[in-house]
Amino acid sequence: MSEAPRGQVVRVKRRHAPLVVIEIDGEQVEAFAGESVLVAVLAHRPALRHLEFSGEPRAGFCLMGACQDCWVEIEGVGGARACTTPVSAGLRVSTGWPRFG
Repeated sequence: MSEAPRGQVVRVKRRHAPLVVIEIDGEQVEAFAGESVLVAVLAHRPALRHLEFSGEPRAGFCLMGACQDCWVEIEGVGGARACTTPVSAGLRVSTGWPRFG
């Protein structure tokens, strides 16, 4: 799990928080406890989700919980904003939420 980052966020300063393992769309990744789900996702891939209508990649918009662009599904919780939801060990995230169709 300690491979080179492939996301669009690169952490330049080492966090003084424990590394935990979370699951993002079925893939286990390491993240720092307490960082936002959005940062954890973007540290491992270039986009949070793809726009439902055009397929364009999306990485969040306001980054402070005011818009509706970063909704994900957290197992056991339901819908949550990735930018304001903190990471904790064992968290399971689905970025395909909400499911349309």
